[in-house]
Amino acid sequence: MASVAQLHPEPAPIVACTVSRDVQNFDLLIEDMEAELGESWGDLSFADAIAFFDQPEAAALEFVAIAVDGDDESSLGQIAAVVKGAHDKGIKVILVADQISPAGLHHLLRLGAEDFVPYPLPEGALHDAIERMRRPAPPPAAMAVPDPVELGVAHPAFKPKGDRDGVILPVQGLAGGVGATTFAVNLAWELATLSKTDAPRVCLIDLDFQYGSVATCLDLPRRDQVFEILSDTSAVDSDAFVQSMLTFNDRLHVFTSPADMLPLDFVAPDDVARLLGMARANFDYVIVDMPKTIVQWTETVLGQAHVYFALLELDMRSAQNALRLVRALKAENLPHEKLRFALNRAPGFTDLSGKSRAKRLAESLSIEIEVMLPDGSKQVTQSNDHGLPLAETAGKNPLRKEIQKLAKQIHDLNKAVESARR
Repeated sequence: MASVAQLHPEPAPIVACTVSRDVQNFDLLIEDMEAELGESWGDLSFADAIAFFDQPEAAALEFVAIAVDGDDESSLGQIAAVVKGAHDKGIKVILVADQISPAGLHHLLRLGAEDFVPYPLPEGALHDAIERMRRPAPPPAAMAVPDPVELGVAHPAFKPKGDRDGVILPVQGLAGGVGATTFAVNLAWELATLSKTDAPRVCLIDLDFQYGSVATCLDLPRRDQVFEILSDTSAVDSDAFVQSMLTFNDRLHVFTSPADMLPLDFVAPDDVARLLGMARANFDYVIVDMPKTIVQWTETVLGQAHVYFALLELDMRSAQNALRLVRALKAENLPHEKLRFALNRAPGFTDLSGKSRAKRLAESLSIEIEVMLPDGSKQVTQSNDHGLPLAETAGKNPLRKEIQKLAKQIHDLNKAVESARR
């Protein structure tokens, strides 16, 4: 005969809760919670959560997943109380946000949320957030053990003094796959290695928070400090900003994209202005790898840029996007004259038909194509896959030689301007 205990098994202990206005609005969250925790989780409203944290049962909670969307903006005060209440009780908070403003997101993260994942949830995002949350706290700084992922990766050795007035050079692709990141990485490296004894100090900033691949092209890890910097730039000084960077081959300083995918409006124009201001004050050249999307803070970058490189190819999609970009900048009275169009995979010297097409493209768009970048062929893909600039893997590649020549021209022009000012 079955025992009473077997007939009436103890319910699984509740180790986590979702907290939302209506959890049915987050069906993907429900699926992921069930996949991770089975029946060991519950659901609370915002008002119930605040009261529940004072109950003895709350001591068993490992974390709460607070789900908010655009309709919750008017209730941010109550949601903030839930975040703070959980934090005060030692309950970790994972924020699941769908179309909430960057200002609201910043506010909730500062109150004590441990992690953030966007909604709809990317595959495995909740699992990864829970894994990060369950990792033991790092040892004190005096006894810190280097992260195995970052062993052998150098960090900036200089102390920021704010004694530079750097040149800001953003790079934006006008269509997918036109080689903007490859151009940005190799231009930054060529500038950083112009001289063995007196090379300029160069940093490369990846502002594509979703698909940024600068770290991949240079085989660098993505650091959690980047997310912390972006979460609250107003609390960051030059020391913290520079120390969040990694150094490639002791020459190039890199601010990678975050480890997790973030919405492009996660930062506001003021945040980007602060980052660029700190970079310009401590580096001679600041290369910015931009997302292909035009966002609210694109105007900020364009305003601070000395030259804004726009990469395109000899195809219809690039032509249409170039036309739309110039038209949009002119409509908003933005400095479109800062744009410098670069044609990647440009026709070779003997390709008269291709050169004629490139000329017609420029004439039809009423633009001037000032940089002609030859096709680097398979060596470019191989170089990126190996996490090295072209100069390190294929020094005689025609694309590498053209970028090297461009870097020298930029540096010589900058030196001439500096001399004229004195």
